[in-house]
Amino acid sequence: MAYIAGIVGVVPMRTEPSHKTEMVSQLLFGEIAEITDYYLTGAGSFTKIKCLYDGYEGWCQSSQILVIEDWGQPAVHSSLAADFTNMVLLNGAEMRVPFGSSLGLFSNSEWNIGKFNFKYQGTIAKPNADLFTPDYIKHIAHTYLHTPYLWGGRTVFGIDCSGFSQQVYCFFNKYLPRDAYQQVLLGEVVGFLQEVVCGDLAFFDNEDGRITHVGIMLSSNKIIHASGKVRIDGIDSMGIIHSETGERTHRLRVVKRYQQ
Repeated sequence: MAYIAGIVGVVPMRTEPSHKTEMVSQLLFGEIAEITDYYLTGAGSFTKIKCLYDGYEGWCQSSQILVIEDWGQPAVHSSLAADFTNMVLLNGAEMRVPFGSSLGLFSNSEWNIGKFNFKYQGTIAKPNADLFTPDYIKHIAHTYLHTPYLWGGRTVFGIDCSGFSQQVYCFFNKYLPRDAYQQVLLGEVVGFLQEVVCGDLAFFDNEDGRITHVGIMLSSNKIIHASGKVRIDGIDSMGIIHSETGERTHRLRVVKRYQQ
């Protein structure tokens, strides 16, 4: 079984081995994935990968990843880049990687692989469930405020609703799958909004009853979520109330709490 790691700030993952196809997710710098297929085109080569963290699959440009060997025990999110943007020196040249990039392959802020030498110059966060407190939850979530909505996105430069909840939870060593309809299957139901605590996840459905949206509760009447951009809105038992227009934008289905 062969594994790869992302060696640029963000690696797009697509439905097919072509730049013209839909981006379904992103592999951040340093994240590890399993190789499942290859494809060579006139425009270059693509590799199909399966993310080690959440099992998500997609095609990525082969030049943006690197095969890794003898990397020992899984180092998936054991350390994360803690600043909005973070400096990495790649063979001495400056490269920026986004908030939440994985540093598990680094030892003493350095990672050597083949002809590449990576030196991390930024702040490091150690994911810990004991830090899952209102103040720190808000600190991490607010870092993404005003990030534009991007289907398949997982960074402070573009993110979707489930990517946002997944990335925030990573900082607390709390696993969430990639999509909202998968995330809603975990956790315990919170019966009433009055019982909500900061960090609970609220899920919303469409007219067919399908879960299509997720956000992070800040209190019993405030939610932070990615819709147009990462924003803070009001919420009641019926759903989200847009803070600027007063419109109802999403219909509440259920609130869940994750204890792991």
